Amino acid sequence: MTRECAALLPGVCAALADPRQPGLDDTCLEKLLDWFRSLTWFDPTVELVQDNPCLTELITSVLALPDPSPSILSFTLQLAGILASSESRFQLLQQGKLLERLFGREGPRGGAAWEDASVRSAWLKAVHSMLHHQPALHLLCSTGGMDVIFALQGDPSLFVASAASQLLVHMLTFSLESEISKAVSAKDCDWPACAQMIVKHIQESLQSSSAPHIEQSLKLLSSLFGSCFGSCYAAWTEVLWLDVAKQIESFLLEETVQAQPLLANLLLNVARSPVFRDTEGSFWALVTSALEHLTPVQAGPLAVGLLKLCKCPQDVRIQALTVLLQPMDCILRAASQPLEFAGLLDESVSDPVTVESLLSSKTSCAGLLCQTLAHLEKLLSLKHLRVDLPCVSLLRSLMTILQFCNGFLSPASPLGSTISRNLINCFRVQKSALDVLAALSEKKDCDTLIGSLFDVLLAYLQSPNTSPTVLKKTFQATSKWLVHLQELSCSNSQWQQTEKILEDVFVVLQKRLCSPCWEVRDSSLEFLTAMVKCLGDQKEFRQCLLSSEVLRLTENLLEDPESYVRASAVTVVGHLAFMACSAPESPVMGNPYNKENIVAKLQEILSTDSEGFPRRAVISIFTKWLREGCTGQLEDTEQFVSRVIQTVEHDLDWEVRLGGLELVEVFCSQTICQLSQCPYAPVSSAVTDSSPQKELLQVFCRAKLFGFLFRSLCDCDKPVGQRACDVLIGLRGHFYPMSTLENRQEIEDSPAGRGIAWLQRTLRQGSVAQNFPTDGGDGVDFQDPDSMMLALGAIDLLELHDELNKSSDHVEESPQSLLQDILATVGTIEDNEVDCY
Repeated sequence: MTRECAALLPGVCAALADPRQPGLDDTCLEKLLDWFRSLTWFDPTVELVQDNPCLTELITSVLALPDPSPSILSFTLQLAGILASSESRFQLLQQGKLLERLFGREGPRGGAAWEDASVRSAWLKAVHSMLHHQPALHLLCSTGGMDVIFALQGDPSLFVASAASQLLVHMLTFSLESEISKAVSAKDCDWPACAQMIVKHIQESLQSSSAPHIEQSLKLLSSLFGSCFGSCYAAWTEVLWLDVAKQIESFLLEETVQAQPLLANLLLNVARSPVFRDTEGSFWALVTSALEHLTPVQAGPLAVGLLKLCKCPQDVRIQALTVLLQPMDCILRAASQPLEFAGLLDESVSDPVTVESLLSSKTSCAGLLCQTLAHLEKLLSLKHLRVDLPCVSLLRSLMTILQFCNGFLSPASPLGSTISRNLINCFRVQKSALDVLAALSEKKDCDTLIGSLFDVLLAYLQSPNTSPTVLKKTFQATSKWLVHLQELSCSNSQWQQTEKILEDVFVVLQKRLCSPCWEVRDSSLEFLTAMVKCLGDQKEFRQCLLSSEVLRLTENLLEDPESYVRASAVTVVGHLAFMACSAPESPVMGNPYNKENIVAKLQEILSTDSEGFPRRAVISIFTKWLREGCTGQLEDTEQFVSRVIQTVEHDLDWEVRLGGLELVEVFCSQTICQLSQCPYAPVSSAVTDSSPQKELLQVFCRAKLFGFLFRSLCDCDKPVGQRACDVLIGLRGHFYPMSTLENRQEIEDSPAGRGIAWLQRTLRQGSVAQNFPTDGGDGVDFQDPDSMMLALGAIDLLELHDELNKSSDHVEESPQSLLQDILATVGTIEDNEVDCY
């Protein structure tokens, strides 16, 4: 602690303990606690408390108050817990019985302030902070603190209840730390006193007739097995599980117990413990029983969790997959009568009637399917799934669900008719099914159904009843399957099927690009961008694109009234131009789409569009063109970059200006690569003797890069200044090895140097700089290579970099400033408006 802070602290403590003072802002108190945490984190000694007696005086004064405010009492509790986190400070505070008075039976837990949830929460936080040594644990166990924590597990405040549960996990783990080397196997386990109290509490709660107590203990067990306890304390984990396993098994079989939904999470956390990974005994039998007895909704999270485990018996894994596939199997079997296709499953884990009844109910049908589909999407995203998914049957089931949802399938079976009525126009299920459908495109086993699949997708794309959000998902799934179809066509030469599907897609796309709904137009353009990215190098795709009206309609949308649509149209046009640049043998762009026209249109949008989104899209496309080498020869690129940055420099949107700096960075890198023998390497001799380096500087000056970069250093939006500084530091690293920076004193004595010195002073002012010099102003010529060479070598860019990377409140956030704010605020009767970081 600094001398200045030590001098201010007594006044702050006195103000906090004075009941006549108005309460401080909670944020201020929290920041004060943060400061004490930082002071005690690496320093366990007693000096902090000994050198600042005002801290113990504050605790004593608050304890003496008959009715302290909840905020001050909460602060005092947490402060005491932080100070008592080291054993030496704990013993010092205990000399005056302060901790016993705060956390013992006579403490605040018996007063009126205890009714405030913030006080109960602060008490738990304080105990958590203090529990880093055995004396603190002994204090809590000997003064009835354990009973308080057990009671707070059922607190009406969810924050308090959660904190109590987390504290018990910490206490059990901490109490075992000194015993960890003693227990080699379960036979050697002897619970320490505190741990024994917690385990006994869990057992008694599980055996009680109180549903809330059962639920609290199940949550606590789940947290325990899910924490480091379950993975680091193998012997005790096994003992604890053996103590509760019979009771857990009874809950699975008793349908009246309301705790069943918690069992799935508990079993999954136990399964993750190394103790049970390699066994095939009673635990896995219990997991199997859970998969059978829990409802499909309850068993789903357990099943998908088991399938993601590295070590799980194969029979359990297959059973878990069966649980997830049961609803999909039911859908497939209900779609036709008699059964046209084989279902997904040979046999079910639980009674199929249960799944059928859930799907027959209007209230549960969508919920069960959405949960199942979300789990299947997770499984499909895994790189290594240790069971084989029946992808063809799964795809058929998904298509059936989508047809049920849009009413395109009329099942003959009574169950199918009921499910179809439940799902008609159900957007939630449609979106979930389309997500899984898109994920299935990565699989190689579904080729035989591609024709039928695109029939379903096209039906959704064509239907006026498809909602904009569902249409967006349909476009996303369609683009992924089109890529798969293209790969398939390349391997088996089925071009006719591919061309027919592409033609149908473009016909639909033309219609959707003219939709009165802007979300639909926007999704259509995003879909077109995705197709151009993935299929733009395919001759068949380019031919279908040319023969459609899509290019003309896309050009029209550059003037759409909705800015999001204009931005998406810019992106499409930019990618189409890149496609034409990549495949010059096939003029995808017609005459109105030649390169000069496109550049002119986009530059007009960049300089005139009233909304930021289209302008951001333009600068992003220009950067992509430059990065991919689509802007022509160096001379053309130089003029292009110069025009763009002169426009961007005055843009009111900081993201557009930031995009301009990214464009400059790409241009600098590419120009250095082209003109230097060794890209990115610093020169070995004085730069003035190197012709390629002179040429580089001339190119950058002609493009007016330096004026843009130096002015950006003073941008009012910090990310812009930071990026400009990074670019300039990169340029200096190229032109100057670290040992050959210019002598600043010599530079200042030269005519150009005086202007550069003035520029350095201006840059130090940052965003508050007024009248930043234009080219040639104040003796600074941003287009003179020699002057800019001097500027790069003389201006302290690293100092500017440090200043730009400081937080805006780096002065105000100091502890001294915080203490001064508190002293300035107390005693006022107005609402507190502390300038607290």
